[in-house]
Amino acid sequence: MEKVFLGGTCNESNWRELLIPKLNIDYFNPVVEDWTPECMQEELRQRKLCDYVLYVITPLMTGVYSIAEVIDDSNKQPEKTIFCYLCEDTNDYSGHDHFFSGQIKSLDAVGEMVVRNGGIFLKSLDDVAKYLNKGV
Repeated sequence: MEKVFLGGTCNESNWRELLIPKLNIDYFNPVVEDWTPECMQEELRQRKLCDYVLYVITPLMTGVYSIAEVIDDSNKQPEKTIFCYLCEDTNDYSGHDHFFSGQIKSLDAVGEMVVRNGGIFLKSLDDVAKYLNKGV
């Protein structure tokens, strides 16, 4: 069975909980309560093993490492790299948040770069689920 690595925004974002019930393929969720060096090693291993590496970026992101990861993967393994961003996100911790127009322009440019590198750029979790479930 095919498997997807669920990378991208953490910070109590609920995008994974919204996507997982829509998937007909296996997945690896790297989000854990206590991040250890062993967790980091398993994440790196799963990124190599999974058939797809998905990066979903939402306004709840606080760092930019996931952007670097998606570009790195789109260069090194474009056939399995998928990028998506969500314009809005909510969680119990920080409430509701959204991207501003300048941020959206930058994220679109990242998506276009992923495509130029040979990866996939999708615009919604429904589109991600349809793409991942295509062979199932």
